[in-house]
Amino acid sequence: MIKNVLFDMGGVLIRFEPRYFVEKLGLPAEDAAMLYHETFKSIEWVRTDRGTMTDEDARAGMKSRLPERLHGYVDVLQAHWNEPAEQMPGMQELVEELQENGYNVCLLTNASHRQRIYWKTYPVSALFGERVVVSAEEGVTKPSHEFFERALEKLGLSAEECVFVDDSPSNAEGAEQVGMKGIVFHGDAGLLRIRLREAGVDVKE
Repeated sequence: MIKNVLFDMGGVLIRFEPRYFVEKLGLPAEDAAMLYHETFKSIEWVRTDRGTMTDEDARAGMKSRLPERLHGYVDVLQAHWNEPAEQMPGMQELVEELQENGYNVCLLTNASHRQRIYWKTYPVSALFGERVVVSAEEGVTKPSHEFFERALEKLGLSAEECVFVDDSPSNAEGAEQVGMKGIVFHGDAGLLRIRLREAGVDVKE
């Protein structure tokens, strides 16, 4: 019986679209492509998510591979991508309904230490309280078994009583590897409601 619905953050509860963030800067196509690859697709980004590199050191590494004219944009993307705070349509209402129906909702996210700061700027964050597991604080990221096992232990949950929602198929599959049900989110809250019902969760269509 499902008692807990666990959510990823970026791309599920809040808007996280790296190419969109870069496009908003209005740069020439070549510069935009360089910036995208050397920030969001960099090793430094992964290391901040794992908590093995500070944001400041990450920015320095990113800038070392880019022309000076783009250095200021690295600061914007790495430290301010979340501004303004935008939530995914229909997701706050879904989380509220789950809570009203007696489900425990938790957040499992790959994110840097800065997550604790910007997460609070999203209204949906108030629904999760302290039931939040951040990869940088654990020193391990999804989709590894260790991340999910540590999250279950930290939150005091049983895998067979959990369903996990993530926009990454690899992460959803990683959750299934430790005994949870995994659902891949494709940006449609209505479709997610159908998938949750199929998994045995009581929500309206």
